[in-house]
Amino acid sequence: MNTQELKHIIEAVLFAAESPLSMNQLTGLFQADNAPEPSTIKQALTMIQEDCADRSIELKEVGSGYRFQVKQDYAQWVAKLWEERPARYSRATLETLALIAYRQPITRGEIEDVRGVSVSSQIIKSLIERDWIKVVGHRDVPGKPALYATTREFLDYFNLKSLDELPSLAELRDIDAINAELELVMPEDRQPADVEADDQTGIAGEDSFATDSPELTATEEIDEPLSAEN
Repeated sequence: MNTQELKHIIEAVLFAAESPLSMNQLTGLFQADNAPEPSTIKQALTMIQEDCADRSIELKEVGSGYRFQVKQDYAQWVAKLWEERPARYSRATLETLALIAYRQPITRGEIEDVRGVSVSSQIIKSLIERDWIKVVGHRDVPGKPALYATTREFLDYFNLKSLDELPSLAELRDIDAINAELELVMPEDRQPADVEADDQTGIAGEDSFATDSPELTATEEIDEPLSAEN
């Protein structure tokens, strides 16, 4: 099988797939005795990406693998196909998600220490239901609080290959700017103070985010959070 034929096969499979496909899944398409080398598959993927350079779609590698998607420049036109309004998230939800993403694994209590207010159970529940975060273990302290970390679905949704692609902390000074970039703006008739009754503060400062979460004790058992190597 030549590289051009391999490229066409992979292109067809990715178009038909309902979710991103990993390298293992792409390799699994072929019989073991006739499977292309991973380097050859990677070469075919690179060729497809180059073919899309002047098109409205792109081949993107995200946390779960490779997928075809519409380029951001054309998202506003594609969005007209659906009447459903974009999801909107409160300041409290975005702050909580940001803390988990940058300081994982982290407990609810540690999130509250940084934010200065209690975290609504509904916020944690909604993030888990969206498969953006998950419980990866429990801290070895009284009460055994759950440790939260982000998921591959989180990476996929925000178009990231790994956590290394998250914006630097210096870029996260203003939570409203994050809202604008993600088009996850709050309803016009609601102000930040109205979103969460116990949330009377703005987003934590950069220094708060930059502080490393407490070290895990030797007795704690957790799943390894996502990293660039996963």
